[in-house]
Amino acid sequence: MNKILIIQSNPAEGSYSEALAAAYAEGAAGAEVRTIHLSQLDFNPVLTGGYSNKEPLEQDLQDAQAHIKWADHLVFVYPTWWGGPPALLKGFIDRVFLPGFAYKYVKGKALPEQLLKGKTARIIVTMDAPGWYYRFFQGMAGHKMMKINILQFCGVKSVRFTTLYEVRKSSLAKRQGWLSKVKQLGERSA
Repeated sequence: MNKILIIQSNPAEGSYSEALAAAYAEGAAGAEVRTIHLSQLDFNPVLTGGYSNKEPLEQDLQDAQAHIKWADHLVFVYPTWWGGPPALLKGFIDRVFLPGFAYKYVKGKALPEQLLKGKTARIIVTMDAPGWYYRFFQGMAGHKMMKINILQFCGVKSVRFTTLYEVRKSSLAKRQGWLSKVKQLGERSA
């Protein structure tokens, strides 16, 4: 049985991201599924002091690390704001994906040891921009950051995106269709 961790990262209560996360979880009912709602965690998203002067992890972040270690498949759900993920998700990553947990520097080697090997990920992203604008004018910076700079850096090799463009202008029927598509993605991962 697959172990799936959904990390719902939109800080707004009642958001479409919440509906997408719930649809994925419903579809993945044949798997063991856990969901983290970042807006409900009690933590400081600022990496105060940087990596050289780390503050102790709050209990919610310790629990999040345990969930990430447990999972085979990570699912991030969030809106794109200013070309990237919300600050809450970036703060969560800064505080949780730490050296010694997600990667480890090895003396004499240029690249660190990847401590999240064997995991896969699905990233479900909403945005108001059209796809052509995000690809050609913004360079898909947020997607590249999540896939290459964070997840693959830590050893997560298979990272797939589901990007829903022009959500603000979409019809109710279109949004319902996206929910069905995301539920099917959950079914395939179960």
